Amino acid sequence: MGNFSVITEFLLMEFSRIRELQVLHAVLFLLIYLATMTGNLLTIAAILIDPHLHSPMYFFLSNLSLLDICNISVTLPKFIIHSLIGSQTMTLLGCTAQVFFFLFFATTEFALLVAMSYDCFVAICHPLHYGLIMMPSRCLWVAPGSWLSGLIYSAVHTGNLIHLPFSGSNMVHHFFCDIPHVLKVSASDVYQTEFVLVIASLCFLLSCFAFLIASYVRIFSNVLKIPSMEGRYKAISTCSPQLMILILFLISIMIAVLGDTSDTSPIQNLFVAMVYAILPPLINPIIYSLRNKKVIAAMGSCHGQISPLPATPGYPTGGK
Repeated sequence: MGNFSVITEFLLMEFSRIRELQVLHAVLFLLIYLATMTGNLLTIAAILIDPHLHSPMYFFLSNLSLLDICNISVTLPKFIIHSLIGSQTMTLLGCTAQVFFFLFFATTEFALLVAMSYDCFVAICHPLHYGLIMMPSRCLWVAPGSWLSGLIYSAVHTGNLIHLPFSGSNMVHHFFCDIPHVLKVSASDVYQTEFVLVIASLCFLLSCFAFLIASYVRIFSNVLKIPSMEGRYKAISTCSPQLMILILFLISIMIAVLGDTSDTSPIQNLFVAMVYAILPPLINPIIYSLRNKKVIAAMGSCHGQISPLPATPGYPTGGK
């Protein structure tokens, strides 16, 4: 086999060798992480506490918020710690775990977004049959099914990725272990097998994307048939958050898969990584919570139950 060195650890890219900038990166991303956690945790708490939000759409939204918490927790805490201690090394086991969980949560989120789009389709196009189609028992099956699909998909990819040893350079041009970047330092046969899996995955994703496009075409064609402007606005406000999140998620996937960051500067790599790994979990609760009066009201009720204030005339204190 000639000279063949097996990689046991990876060296992640550092965005600056200046110690002060490393600490500044850690503080900045710590604030982003805390803001993301706060927004998604508040969304989950509001949905759990307020009985008015116990509907399929908000059930899926609570799962989405949980996925966002898990997804960003796979990458950011490790990066923050690395920046604070000034070390960029990642063991093979740690890198494999990052790849597995990042793929797991990202794939589950895509499956959940498909389910949320179908929920919106039924609500707009078949409102009289909504209660019959989107029964709670079916929703309880859809959510675990999304998690299971993500688990299987991630296990197949990660299992192939670690099937054969890595060799050559151990430099990963990213701040966490992501498949497109880890593949650059993998053996050629691993890369070829993974390429086949990626092509098969793209076929599946394109079929889901075609279903989503067809659904939203039907949705907006039905919205245009609503005679009143108020009805049109209400219908659009119901489905626009799902569409915005879906578009953001698909753009993130395209950037992650098609973007070549090996020949770009560290700052450009950081910006690209923020778009597809950090921005969606941060933006998702903003899209839903700040544009949804029910969620905002539920958050206020949740805050009132946690820290009750003296009653003010005309305003409830948040109790039942």
